[in-house]
Amino acid sequence: MTEELFNFDLIVIGAGYGGFDAAKHAAVNGLKVAIVESREMGGTCVNRGCVPSKALLAASGKVRELADKKHLALFGIHAAPVRFERKKIAKHANDLVLNIRNNLTKVLERSGVKILRGKGRLEGAQKVGVRDLNGIDQIFTAKDVILATGSDPFVPPGIETDGRTVFTSDQAVNLEWLPRWIAIIGSGYIGLEFADVYTALGCEVTMIEALDRVMPTFDPDITKIASRNLIDARDIDARSSVLASKVIPGCPVKIELSDIKSRALVDELEVDAVLVATGRVPTSKNLNLESLGVKTNRGYIPIDQKMRVLVDDAPVSNLWAVGDVTGKLMLAHTAAAQGTIAVDNILGISREIDYRSIPAATFTHPEISSVGLTELEAKQLSEEEKFELGIVRSYFKANSKALAELDSDGLLKLLFRKDSGEVLGAHIYGLHAADLIQEIANAISRRLSVNELSKEVHTHPTLSEVVEVAYKQADQLVEKR
Repeated sequence: MTEELFNFDLIVIGAGYGGFDAAKHAAVNGLKVAIVESREMGGTCVNRGCVPSKALLAASGKVRELADKKHLALFGIHAAPVRFERKKIAKHANDLVLNIRNNLTKVLERSGVKILRGKGRLEGAQKVGVRDLNGIDQIFTAKDVILATGSDPFVPPGIETDGRTVFTSDQAVNLEWLPRWIAIIGSGYIGLEFADVYTALGCEVTMIEALDRVMPTFDPDITKIASRNLIDARDIDARSSVLASKVIPGCPVKIELSDIKSRALVDELEVDAVLVATGRVPTSKNLNLESLGVKTNRGYIPIDQKMRVLVDDAPVSNLWAVGDVTGKLMLAHTAAAQGTIAVDNILGISREIDYRSIPAATFTHPEISSVGLTELEAKQLSEEEKFELGIVRSYFKANSKALAELDSDGLLKLLFRKDSGEVLGAHIYGLHAADLIQEIANAISRRLSVNELSKEVHTHPTLSEVVEVAYKQADQLVEKR
């Protein structure tokens, strides 16, 4: 097949953040591009994830702040009882979704990207089949194809959903009603963020975690301080080492809790609603990957650092994958970065991704963030490469800006090499942790040393001085040569 016979230079299947950035970047660089999407433009992030959940967190955060009489009294402020309208909070989230979705669509159209509405699949090498909304099939050819189909909420066996009384984050962002008592299954970032929303709006929450501690994916030091504020101090009953082995929708919802090890029934609950926040699974089932011999790992599409799809560890010509469907770092900004990297490689600009420098954040009040290695990973690396690991902690209690806000319960944990001073990772809980982490992410991206970083001047008084203090503490522990 000659290049002149292709319908497009690039076809992207999936219009979430990964697909959007790939398509836009390719079109801006002169490629003839089509993007295939069967649902709403913008994918999970815009429609059912990042965007609407942050709108709900922003509104519920205002309610929490205004309702905290003790905190306000310390400023000498006495507020009237807080009233809120659930429908208007939900409308705020929905309006934001519509606005951003429309903007993304217009950006693609202005860039010259052809939008194909329907379900996309592979039809062999450099061929994409699209079944439109009327069930009509068409086959298009493209020099390159990027798979960016994202992920969907994972619902464990034994849990039955009805979208109303038992639901996932896909439905929760609509905030159709406020249950008096809601159980949240899972204490990762999705469960924590929705617990933040529901408790601020007056709901009682029971958090159910199958692993041996609540917030199992977070740094232990961060978990200790964050759980004290985000769980213990709120109307949340947190249970760990128990499995929601059976959940039956209804009024009330019936939950059977089993011991995670013995599987013996330990409790039965009747609640008003259940949010299933047990992670996400890749959307790769109907892509016809077998037509090119691609084998997934639990549904995830294997890729290399250049985003090339792999078969038996070897790249498939002209086939790429980005975003949640690859299972690398299931974050919108990771997908976007992967999308542009894939296109650069298509354009002949050799690029690889650096997952270590990509930050993550949980937008609770206050926030949690991290970048780079965990303490366990850093310790393993130090043993492999024979260097001494350095760990310092910087506290918000010593920060003037946090003290002025009367919200100084926070911690930054910095991991670094004592031989070279190179920053390996950081974990933060506290005011604006999601913003603070970016400075450290940039340092990790450039593989900078705390020797250099400790000399940088930070604005006073700002929260960024928490980072400055950590750098200076670390610099004192680096081996001097």
